[in-house]
Amino acid sequence: MDGNQDPAIDLPERRSNRPITLGHRIEYAFIVAILGLFRLLPVDVATGVSGAVLRTIGPLLRPISKRGENNLRLIYPDWPDDKVRETIAEVWENIGRTAAEYAHLDKFSVNGEDPRIIAEGVDDILHIFEDPGRAVFVSGHFANWEISGIMANQLGMKFGVIYRALNNPLVDELIIKKRAGVTTRRQIPKGPAGARPLVDLLKDDCCIAFLADQKLNTGGINVPFMGHMAMTAPAAARIAVRFNLPVIPISTERLKGARFRVTTHSPIEFKAGGDLLADVEALTIKINEALERDIRAKPGQWLWLHRRWPKQSIN
Repeated sequence: MDGNQDPAIDLPERRSNRPITLGHRIEYAFIVAILGLFRLLPVDVATGVSGAVLRTIGPLLRPISKRGENNLRLIYPDWPDDKVRETIAEVWENIGRTAAEYAHLDKFSVNGEDPRIIAEGVDDILHIFEDPGRAVFVSGHFANWEISGIMANQLGMKFGVIYRALNNPLVDELIIKKRAGVTTRRQIPKGPAGARPLVDLLKDDCCIAFLADQKLNTGGINVPFMGHMAMTAPAAARIAVRFNLPVIPISTERLKGARFRVTTHSPIEFKAGGDLLADVEALTIKINEALERDIRAKPGQWLWLHRRWPKQSIN
C-alpha cells in the first residue's frame, strides 16, 4: 500500500518550539467543542451558520479587519469604502465557512451524482504523472484551501504538502491529523527541518504542493506581487528549478455554500537560464502572477487579513 493515507507514513510532530500554555489549552478545548457542534449539524447548515456569524462579528475585530482593508486599498486604490467593507465581510464569511468545514472534510468528494467538488483541467495534465510523475503544485489561501488536496488524493495523485505550523501546538496537531485523514499523511512543516524530508518525497516520486501566498521575511525574496514589492517564499520555485519540475497552478473557487470548483491549470511556461538565483526569482514572479489572477477574479475568497505587504506600503 503506497497511498497518501498509508499508516506506515509517519505524521509530523506537532509544533515543539513553543511551550503549551493555559491559553493554548483553553483555545484547543474551545475549537474541539465547536468542531464537535458543527459535526452534529448537516454540512450545509454548519457552513452557513458559521459563515453568517463570522460575517457579522469579523468586521468588528478592528485590528485584523483594518489590516485587510488597508491591503485592499493598496491594491484597489479606486475602490469606494463600501466595496472595501463588503469584500472584507465576504472574507470573514469564507473564513467562518472554512472553519465549520473542518468538521466535515470527509463529506467532500469529486465522485457521485452530486459531487461537492468539481474537478476541471486534470485530464489535460495527466501526461505529467507518467513515470516518474513529479510536479510542484502551487495555490494559495482561497475558498477552503484543503479542498484541492482532497481532490488530488481522490484522483490518485501521490503527493506531499508543505505547511506552516500553527502557533498553538495542540491545534497544530489537531489540524495535522484532520488533514492526514482526507488529503495526505505526507506533511512537511516549513523551515530548515523540512529540507531533508522534502527531498525524500521527490526521491519517492511524489508531487509537492505549496500554499505560496504567505509573507516570508527570513529566507524570502522581495519580488512584485499584485503591483507592489513583497517578501515571498521562494521554496516552490527553488525546488522546481533544482529538480527541473513543472509548476502547476491550482485554483480553488467556492461556488455556493459548501461546493467548490478546483481547476488544475497548464504548467507555468518557464525555461531556466542556468543562474540558480536569477531563475528562482523569475519563476517566483511567475508564481505570484498566477496567484494574482485568482485573487483578482474572486477577491472576497482570498485571505486579505494577513500581513502580506510592508507596513509602509499600506499606511
